[in-house]
Order: sequence, then structure tokens, then C-alpha cells
Amino acid sequence: MGIERYSRQTLFAPIGEEGQKKIRNKHALLIGVGALGTSLAEMLTRAGIGRLTLIDRDYVEESNLQRQQLFSEEDALQKWPKAEAARQRLSSINKDVEIQAITGEADFSLLEKLAPGTDLILDGTDNFETRFLINDIAHKFSIPWIFGACVGSFGATYTILPGKTPCLHCLIKKLPMKGQTCDTVGIIAPTVHMVTAYQAAESLKILSGSMEDLRNTYVTFDLWSNQTLSLKADSMKDPACLTCGENPVYPFLSDESKLKTAVLCGRDTVQIRPASKMAISLEMLVLEWRSAGYEVSGNPYLISVKKNNSRMVLFKDGRALVHGTKEIMEAKKLYHSLMG
Repeated sequence: MGIERYSRQTLFAPIGEEGQKKIRNKHALLIGVGALGTSLAEMLTRAGIGRLTLIDRDYVEESNLQRQQLFSEEDALQKWPKAEAARQRLSSINKDVEIQAITGEADFSLLEKLAPGTDLILDGTDNFETRFLINDIAHKFSIPWIFGACVGSFGATYTILPGKTPCLHCLIKKLPMKGQTCDTVGIIAPTVHMVTAYQAAESLKILSGSMEDLRNTYVTFDLWSNQTLSLKADSMKDPACLTCGENPVYPFLSDESKLKTAVLCGRDTVQIRPASKMAISLEMLVLEWRSAGYEVSGNPYLISVKKNNSRMVLFKDGRALVHGTKEIMEAKKLYHSLMG
């Protein structure tokens, strides 16, 4: 494909021909190939990135098609792995981009293997367990990464530069995130595209070498209520932070920081325990899950929620029993879909 392909992008002065050459020689690692991930992957592929690595543990379902733009009805019918379905579609869009698809868990050992030679990490995930892992990997290997999240009509994004900006752990301490999920309050496609517009623009700045043009604010918005907030985040950097502070130890790369899972002997049940005890408002979750149409019951000590063919029992400290499966990946998927 000739230079005409990127002519409109190189006419944009901040990128130009030199910036396009830089983009062509860069490698981005995209973790999560759902709503955010498919949109980001398509934009970067069309922009002519050199290499793109996709990681996702899930497969395509019918409910994905409303907002996950790379997938087709046939992908959902065949339950095609998301990473592979995306790779095939992206390869038909731009054959010059080297695309690697990995169907599996984005765990520490995999990310540590991929980190060398990665110029940018993109957040297309739907849970903070994985985001904190990304945060630590990015800081350990000094790789820029771009946080993004969306639910309902609400979205948020922030560009994190190891050694310069506050990390995600610093932000969470000062900016409590919404605990809702797409499975409990839904999601509209324009929210996805607004978040990825910010993420992709920041990506092109990093990949083309325009670091001085990066946005230095944490942006949140609500498209339905017409609200946008842009916060200066520099003051949120914590010198004592265990990820980006003066003496980093990268706590989320240790086994102690992970969700603990175990298949209970003799039962179709997986137990899930968070890394640390949580103080959960069961009453709030009951209202949220019932409003989403799930069958919920319980008592002051635990609640039970049915979703599809599985049932999850949640205790006040965050521990959960997922009944109806022995598959840990399936149990974690259900847990994250309800808990975020």
C-alpha cells in the first residue's frame, strides 16, 4: 500500500511524515479486546502502527455486538475468541500491520515476557485487578500506558507516564471510581467511542513522539447528563506510593495481590477471595442487581444472585462462591461482570 493511504494523517502537521515513520516502527500492547479494545485496535491499525499485540481471555457473545465494533453475528454464533476474531478483521483492514493475538489471561508472567520492546500499553479491560497489574508492569519497565473506563453514559481516561505522572494507585486514593459494571447498569456505544477518542489521540501523540502535547489531566464525562470534568492530577502523586513512589516494590505483581480462587472439592463451585478484605454494602448491591433484572435474595450476611446458568453468593468481606461451574476463568468472568 502506497503513501497515499496515510496522506490525510501526514497532512496533519503535528504528525507529518516523520511522525508517521515513527508510528510505523512502534509496538503497542492492548489488554482487553472488548468495547474499548476493538475501537482502539481499529484506530491504531488504520493509523498504520507497526505492531499490535492483543490479549483477551473471552469469546464473542451476542450481547457484545451492540458496541464491540470488530465482531460479527457469525463470530458470536461460533463463540470465536475475541483476540483471534479481532486479529482476522484487523488483518483485512491493513495487511501491513503485524498483529499478534493471544487468547488467555493477562497475568504477570505473560506481561513480563511481552514488556521488553513494547512502546505503549493500552487499557481495554473491565476490572481493576488487571488494571493494577498493568500499572505495576508499566512502571517496572517504564512504559507509558493509557487508562480508560466506561459504564452507562459515564467515561474516564488518563495518560500515565512512569516517573512523571501519578500512577493509577495514586489516583484511586483521591478519586473513588464508580463500582458499577456494564452488566448491572448497561452501556451505550457513544460512551465507548468518547473514551477511545481520548485514548487513541494520546496514543498517536506518544507513538509519533509528540510527548509535549500529551494531556496532563484526568478526564471524566457523562454524555447523558452533558457533564465533563478535567482535573489536574499532578498533585495526586504520592511519594510513598508502592508503585510509583520513591521506593517502589510493585505490590500488584505479587501473588498476594491477586484474587484467590479454588475449586471446592466435590462441588460445581469456585470460591473467589479478594486480595484484601472489603467492606461491601450488600443493600446497595441488591438494589443495583435487581434493577438490572437479576434474581437476588439474601440476608444481613450474604446475598445470592442468579445470572444465566450460574449463581453467585457474595459475603460482606468480598468473598464469593460461584455455583454451577468448575472453571476458574468462567467464575472470574461472572465475578468481574457483577463486581467490576
